[in-house]
Amino acid sequence: MRKKGMLDPSVVSKAVGGAFQKLDPRTLWRNPVMFVVEFGSIITTVFAVMSAFQHTGFWFNLQISLWLWFTVLFANFAEALAEGRGKAQADSLKKTRNEAVANRLRSDGTTETVAAIDLVKGDIVVVSDNETIPSDGEIVEGVALVDESAITGESAPVIRESGGDRTGVTGGTRVLSGTIHLRITANMGDTFLDQMIAMVESSSRRKTPNEVALGILLIGLTALFIVVTITLRAFAGYMSVTVAVPVLVALLVCLMPTTIGGLLPAIGIAGMDRLIEHNVIALSGRAVEASGDVSVVLLDKTGTITLGNRMATEFLPAESVTEHQLMESSVLASLADDTPEGRSIVTLAKQKLGIRGRDIRAPEGSTFVPFTAETRMSGIDYGDRHIRKGAVDAIEQWVEENGGQFPDTVHALVDGVARQGETPLVVSDGALVMGVIRLKDILKQDIKERLGQLHVFGIKSVMITGDNPLTAAAIAAEAGIDDFVAQARPETKLDLIRRYQANGSMVAMIGDGTNDAPALAQADVGVAMNAGTQSAREAANLVDLDSNPTKLLDIVEIGKQILITRGSLTTFSIANDVAKYFAIIPAIFAAKYPQLAMLNVMHLHSPASAILSAVIFNAVIIPSLIPLAMRGVQYHPSSANALLWRNLTIYGAGGLALPFVGIRLIDVLLVAIRVVR
Repeated sequence: MRKKGMLDPSVVSKAVGGAFQKLDPRTLWRNPVMFVVEFGSIITTVFAVMSAFQHTGFWFNLQISLWLWFTVLFANFAEALAEGRGKAQADSLKKTRNEAVANRLRSDGTTETVAAIDLVKGDIVVVSDNETIPSDGEIVEGVALVDESAITGESAPVIRESGGDRTGVTGGTRVLSGTIHLRITANMGDTFLDQMIAMVESSSRRKTPNEVALGILLIGLTALFIVVTITLRAFAGYMSVTVAVPVLVALLVCLMPTTIGGLLPAIGIAGMDRLIEHNVIALSGRAVEASGDVSVVLLDKTGTITLGNRMATEFLPAESVTEHQLMESSVLASLADDTPEGRSIVTLAKQKLGIRGRDIRAPEGSTFVPFTAETRMSGIDYGDRHIRKGAVDAIEQWVEENGGQFPDTVHALVDGVARQGETPLVVSDGALVMGVIRLKDILKQDIKERLGQLHVFGIKSVMITGDNPLTAAAIAAEAGIDDFVAQARPETKLDLIRRYQANGSMVAMIGDGTNDAPALAQADVGVAMNAGTQSAREAANLVDLDSNPTKLLDIVEIGKQILITRGSLTTFSIANDVAKYFAIIPAIFAAKYPQLAMLNVMHLHSPASAILSAVIFNAVIIPSLIPLAMRGVQYHPSSANALLWRNLTIYGAGGLALPFVGIRLIDVLLVAIRVVR
């Protein structure tokens, strides 16, 4: 998905306007720290106006007031900038949704042209070459080459067809070739495109538990410093020291954790924005952060680890049967088999026999026998020949019913294929067993290398499959999976997730099929492949638009980045406050008690310059940290102790030292340009 850059002029200009719009107290109250700062800004503004009529302290009070307003505006700008990048994409998606039309199928078989926004769940629409898919749906008939670049940002088109787990399509994508009949699976307003619009606009983003907990901490610290400031006012009066209200407000704002308070919303929004840049849509804010704590990941084999289609790789003829005879019979039995496996058998035979597609045709008077779940075989009948291809036990029964016997040598071939984790199909011509076709699950490109990186993150990988244990073990070994569960049913996946969760693990589940839906809903982080079924996408809380299971690594890293960024900037913000004590406290009391001048370690010019320098630094540090909040603190896999030490060293020590330097430089500048004397 194409995203505008953070410093794109159109995004920045809209963020500036958004910063002023967010000054509305009805909006700002959601950020309690900035709400208090805005309230303090109003108070200092009132005092600045009053001092203008009293001809005393006007210039100082005005500067305090202006910089407090800038503090609020800079915080609002950070949030508006994070939201702005998503809103630009949302506008494009809205246009795609609102302008689309559909050819809805009537009950009499004719079609009518309607606006896509008028479609309802259950409608059947027809989509042909170069037409936009009007809404989310399941293909009930046909096959098409679909361009999903409007949603995923990827230029390579994909095949979508009825049957199996590649039936789901998304509104806003485009059919390049082919004709499909589509059953609409969502009413307008509930489509995947609508969910994307809501998420990229960020306005509907709910706070995560971690963010809520940090918010409570910030509220607590803010309340504490309000009490401290009020108490200090009373203490100063008792000590016969006059402290102006604007100074007290400046002290309160400088001591509150305004840095993290101003950047906290932007951190969360930017984290979800980074997910969108990786073509992942988060349907739950909690899932984004939970991904940072994942310790176990369950991966469905078919379509997730493997390409989803077993491919024919070898013909193994029985005794007294040539490979040529086996291939000929296999092709005849597969001519009417439109499954990926059937097509791969024909393709492999053509390659080995050196023949072209048009040279393959069924004999005259032949009758095709389609595959059924009951017979578990397919084939062709012509003349006195009855060729069948199918599961081992089904063909064995067929041979015995025709008066033949299944050879032990073919059993040995079958066992050899199975021991290697591959799937054997047997071909027979009546009572004669012709041989075995080897089908192999093909791993997705680079899956082993990418999944191996899960170990670096300390995450255990478990493969879930309905295959037999031998096949499952072979695929797990080839892909570098830590563990596997074979012959799994939907309830098996669900029970396994619950057991891991009961042991305190945060579990991620990756799947794409209808049978994965219960497990995706139960998992802490459920990642559905966009190419999968509608039910899988609805059950998940994250949807990978690229249908790439290794995307989990990006999701985990972004989740950890959000957690670490919040922790780092919170540490930095609190450490900042220490330096501000050394700036403002001596400024308040040094005139009455000169001995407190020893606390003026920054050698600030005067009480007025000290207070103003601290307020200015407190304001400008927020926009200075916006790039870090948007980009996130880089995550390097390491132990918790190492992360804590790095956090304290860089952001704790840095947050402690930087204000001493920054406030001193601002003080020198204010004196040099004669803002204060």
